[in-house]
Amino acid sequence: MPIGKNLYFASDFHLGAGGHASSREREDRIIRWLDMIKDDVAELFLMGDVFDFWFEYKTVVPKGYVRFLGKLAQLTDAGVKLYLFKGNHDMWMFDYFVTELNATIIPNELVIERAGKKLYLHHGDGLGPGDNKYKFLKKIFRSRLCQWLFARLHPNLGIGIANAWSHNSKQVNAKIGDEKLHPKEWIEIYSNEVLQTQYYDYMVYGHRHKPMDIPLTGTSRYINIGDWINYFTYAVFDGYTLELKYFKENLT
Repeated sequence: MPIGKNLYFASDFHLGAGGHASSREREDRIIRWLDMIKDDVAELFLMGDVFDFWFEYKTVVPKGYVRFLGKLAQLTDAGVKLYLFKGNHDMWMFDYFVTELNATIIPNELVIERAGKKLYLHHGDGLGPGDNKYKFLKKIFRSRLCQWLFARLHPNLGIGIANAWSHNSKQVNAKIGDEKLHPKEWIEIYSNEVLQTQYYDYMVYGHRHKPMDIPLTGTSRYINIGDWINYFTYAVFDGYTLELKYFKENLT
């Protein structure tokens, strides 16, 4: 399998959410997408909430997702560079994917330059005005003390608690999801603030579960790559432009 030249971006798979059957159907769709891009992908950016919950105990990880992880291994073994961003649902990634997939774990933002274009990449959680409760909780959840304490819980209890929290989090986010769209989109506000001191051609995020392509200050653009629960969207940069796309397939 040759190494391609394009950069691909996707986010918010939430594997594990909605029960086994729903998650497996979503996993299979993602694998078909990865098969579609395998010949022209050079770098793959999975920008957070790939899993509905993830925690790496010293010798235990959440079960499942073997087909998806196997496909990622196939890509990275062929030379594809993989970046995994910590989202608000899977922020407790440590070294498992580094060891098994040679992935680069991105805890916050990542700035890259490719073909003369500057890109600012972030999952999108905790940015912009408001949401102070989550910003406070994020600091706690990412603290070493919190992680150490959680690791003391038996996986059955710890993952059970986390899944309940994740379900509640999605319900809250669903209620506010339509309240802060353009022109009051909070990530858009944050992006324009960043652009006051540093220019980026593209500012790419996930988290909002809504595909968006919004002009920013100057010629910069805010791209939200949506999700794989409702939209099945991704973005691709071919060295000239970054384009938001929908994965459509005919299975008949």
